[in-house]
Order: sequence, then structure tokens, then C-alpha cells
Amino acid sequence: MDKELKIICGNAIDEMVKMPDKSVRLIVTDPPYNLNKDYGNNQDNLEFKEYLDFSRQWLKEAHRILTEDGTIYVFMGMRYISYVYSILEQELNMTFNSWITWFYTQGIGKTKGFSPRHDDILMFTKHPKNFVFNLDDIRVPQKFYRSVNNMRGANPGNVWEFSHMHYCNKNRQNHPTQKPEGLYERMILSSSNEGDTVLDPFSGSGTLLRVCQQTGRKGIGIEINPEYISMTKERLETPFTGFDSIDERMKRVPNDLNDAEIRIQYIKNHIQWFLKNHPDAINEFIDEVIRVYHDKLTESNQLEEVEQLRPTNGQLRLW
Repeated sequence: MDKELKIICGNAIDEMVKMPDKSVRLIVTDPPYNLNKDYGNNQDNLEFKEYLDFSRQWLKEAHRILTEDGTIYVFMGMRYISYVYSILEQELNMTFNSWITWFYTQGIGKTKGFSPRHDDILMFTKHPKNFVFNLDDIRVPQKFYRSVNNMRGANPGNVWEFSHMHYCNKNRQNHPTQKPEGLYERMILSSSNEGDTVLDPFSGSGTLLRVCQQTGRKGIGIEINPEYISMTKERLETPFTGFDSIDERMKRVPNDLNDAEIRIQYIKNHIQWFLKNHPDAINEFIDEVIRVYHDKLTESNQLEEVEQLRPTNGQLRLW
């Protein structure tokens, strides 16, 4: 396994206690929601107060090991999210930044009541102003080319649409709550820099480590189930062809790219800005460019140049 990545088999709280103060820039984690899920060698079915005590213990350790400019993202179900929010803000004196809604189009079906179609993610920082946030690394493409627009892209907002990890997904692991890599990509790129240490104390199927591997971060995962440890190691050895999920807006082709010189430069920039971790999505983007601008590309003799931007053997072209 990559020397920059570390997977620890053990209890999250016990292992976090061993970590030095202020040693982690970012924590991204999807802890058990206490919904009686079967995680192989353990089950999240604590009594209400026990679960709150458990949450309080690991969040306290998370706060201790975060750097002063560190950030934490916590996935949490609706039953306990207000309590987790209170622990982070009132007990640990962290600063609330964002309540992110991950919207997905398919999920649990209900016949009485409304079927859930989202998960929530809390983002808190240790310092109210001094924290890492790389907006340029997570922007989404504009709908239109305008000279007054920042064509590097727009802020993605706090409602994120990524496909659920369906069982037909080629990267689906044998884990009950696997999260899409695209979600972790956005959080890791925005709230850490290359070379930073990023932790997931409930590593599960290893999504955080996979994203750290491909984005130049030092990843640490803690997982209590040895079968998931083995699963993660195998996953990290799999050849990379692109993260298993993408915000569909990343493939959006802006309208009104009428100037030939601006158009070709933007198309090249778009691939570097928005699709560098998604080489498997570039062909779809190029197809859409050609569909929208075929006549203009033909008139300016740029059609062949655009075609040449397609990946070679699944690899991103550099120019």
C-alpha cells in the first residue's frame, strides 16, 4: 500500500487517543448513525444516551487532533444530527460553517411517509476565520460564457447531487453505507492541501483513502472490521480510471462560446479545471462540445483539435 496512506484496525476512539495533538488538517467521516446497521463484526444499536456519549468521546478526540486551522466534515442521520451539532458548537466551541445536503435520486422506498432522498453533512472549523478553503479546486462550470463571469467556475453551493453507490456500480464494495468518491473529493480538495494529513476514524470501505491516494494527501483510516481493512487494501491497488461519481455539472458546456480563440482555450481549461480526476468523463464532455458547437468548430478548423483532446489509453492529455 502507498506509504502516504495508513489503515489501522481498531476501535476509533482507542486509536484516536494515541494520535498527537494538532496532527491532522482535515477529518472527513461517516460514523455509524445508530440505525442498527450490520457492519459485519459490530452493529450500531446503542441506547440513546450511550450513542450520544460515544459521539461526544470521538468528537472530543477529533477536536484535539485537528490543527488550529483544521476542518471536520461529519455525515449524520436526522435523528442525531442536532445533538452532534450541539456537541461541536456548544461543548467543543467549534465554528459552524456549512450544513451540506447530499441529494441523490434513488434510495429507500416507503409506502407510508416520504422516501428519503438526501443525507446531511456538517462542516465545522476549529478557528472562525483561519482555515483552509480552496474554492478554485471545487468550482463548477458556468452555464454561459460571459466576460464578466469568472470562467474558472462558480461556487458549488451547499446542495450536492451525486449518484448513490448503486449495487451495479463497478466500484461498489461489500459495505452497507459506502459513499461516493465525488463527495469526498470535493471536501478533501476544498479543505486540505497536497501533503496534508487527512483522517477518517470510521474508514469503512476506504473511500477517503482512495481519494487521498489520487489527490496527493496523507490519508489515515481507522476501521474496526478486519474484513473492511482487506477490502480497502485491495481497492487501493486497483488501477485508477477516475472517481466513481461526479457532479453532472462538471460536464456542462457553457453556451455562447462564440469567439474561436476563447472557445478552444476554454475547452482545454475545462478539462484541466473540472475533469482532471475524472478522465472517464472527458469523452462525454467532448461529445457535448461537438454537439453544441459542431458548425462553429468546423468553420474555425478546430474540430480535429477538439477530437485530439480525448484521453489516450484512459490517460488525461497534457498540453
